[in-house]
Amino acid sequence: MNGYLRTFPKKSKYERIPTAAKIIYALTALTALLHITAALSESFADFFNLYISSAARFLLEKVTELIPFSFAEFLLLSLPVWIFMLIRHAIKHHCDSGKAFVSYLASLGALLCVFYILFFWVYGVGYSSTFLDKKLSLERDTVSADELRDTAAILVEKTNEEAENVLFREKNFSVMPYDIDTLSAKLCEAYKSFSSKNKNIVSSLNSRLKPVMLSEAMSYTHITGIYSYFTGEANINVAFPDYTIPYTAAHEMAHQRGIARENEANFVAFLVCLESDDGYIRYSAYLNMLEYVLNALYSADKEAYSEIVKQLSLPVRYEMAAYSKFFDKYRDSAASEISGAINDTYLKLNGNVGEKSYGMVVDLTVAYYKIDENRK
Repeated sequence: MNGYLRTFPKKSKYERIPTAAKIIYALTALTALLHITAALSESFADFFNLYISSAARFLLEKVTELIPFSFAEFLLLSLPVWIFMLIRHAIKHHCDSGKAFVSYLASLGALLCVFYILFFWVYGVGYSSTFLDKKLSLERDTVSADELRDTAAILVEKTNEEAENVLFREKNFSVMPYDIDTLSAKLCEAYKSFSSKNKNIVSSLNSRLKPVMLSEAMSYTHITGIYSYFTGEANINVAFPDYTIPYTAAHEMAHQRGIARENEANFVAFLVCLESDDGYIRYSAYLNMLEYVLNALYSADKEAYSEIVKQLSLPVRYEMAAYSKFFDKYRDSAASEISGAINDTYLKLNGNVGEKSYGMVVDLTVAYYKIDENRK
């Protein structure tokens, strides 16, 4: 009996969805399930962030630490090249048939999913963790103008004390007496001290700060630092005045250690800087926090604000005036409006109340000093 075997043309490799893409989609489904679980359970989010995500953050940071520049900045600057290559590859190999094009879209979708997977496993779960005020046993409440004034007075006293040992240019900015690598080491030591007393808040990690090469351009966006979760790097804008850098660096390093919410990263940065045995780092923390509190006090009681500012030592007042003059160049830039809108949207999507969440650090600071005064 004669017959024949019918054969079908084999699919081109460009018409098949790659196995790697299928694995990524499976991991995305698992990650989404974990994300939902973390949103429903603070205890699960706390455990995941402190023990699992910390390991992911450690591995990412150690890999990129070997690179002497910001790898995140390099990826961002080379983005047009990557987009061009993706389009070129699509035209060359994936436009011959509908199946090839669908396969290509599936691969691109998997690439985007990688960023979501990294976001949750490395950093995003922190948005679902227990709020910092509960971890520190702080009672956040409505803050009165009197409480703002009292807190500002304490910060003024502390700032003036630290300023006595700080080097100032005549009627100008203070000078950070070391480089970024030394600052990294000093802040890592401060984080070790803080984490030993607060193991439920941050894990210890030796990390390296990455100065941004295009810091001047970054200044027009009003961004002083940024944590890149997909590279594990704490990136610092070094074009800003020295006194802002230690506190900003501590803030980004808080993100690097799993503190996702902005107001909480601000407050952890403040507490960590106070753990440092370096006077300039403490000065940076006190003055930056004082600026937050003074802004709130100005809105609540302008007369009290004026009286408090008069208590600042002259070098500190010169520093603040110099900063205002420095910032005039960047104050009303179009880039800042765009970055502000993007940042505001990002914060809201992750459960914050937008850029106002940065101001909530004032509530935490008032509560912290209220407890401190009660202990006395």
